[in-house]
Amino acid sequence: MNHEGPSRVRTDRRACPSPHSTGNKIARLLWQLAWLVFFRPSPWFWHAPRRMLLRLFGARIGRGAQIMPSVKIWAPWNLVLGDHATISHGVDVYNVAPIEIGAHATISQRAFLCTATHDIDHSNMPLLTAPIRIGSGAWVCAEAYIHPGVTVGVDAVAGVRAVVLHDVPRSQVVGGNPARILRERRIAPDE
Repeated sequence: MNHEGPSRVRTDRRACPSPHSTGNKIARLLWQLAWLVFFRPSPWFWHAPRRMLLRLFGARIGRGAQIMPSVKIWAPWNLVLGDHATISHGVDVYNVAPIEIGAHATISQRAFLCTATHDIDHSNMPLLTAPIRIGSGAWVCAEAYIHPGVTVGVDAVAGVRAVVLHDVPRSQVVGGNPARILRERRIAPDE
């Protein structure tokens, strides 16, 4: 029993209706069925058919991109994945708003790319969305969280379990909760 009095927050369907159209809901249902039947049970090395399925649902996927079968993608039509980019096992791509991942970028195991949150200062907590951009050659390490509206720059690194709430400049390595700049990434030239 709460002795502090009633809350002013109202999140029932009447006070807080879904911002998503019927068409969006149907498309997501069809995608979830396709994910369950074709995408998820596919062998880990079967990248080309998964790319084809994502393209069928409106994703723009580059050559040689690798998406593991356990990746969860909320809306394929809001995904752009560059050439030879990788999304590893268990990654959650919650792309209510667009997510763009550059060429040769890597999203490691169980990272969470989140383009939506709620306005906690409004009584109905409406949905707020903002796109995420991951630059070419960037690396989002295992279990890192990328907040709505964040850009991870070209060749930047979001370290293991980093909580990235602000943009990461080009070639910078960030880590921690909240993430802060740790050092510059120095990529050695090819030999």
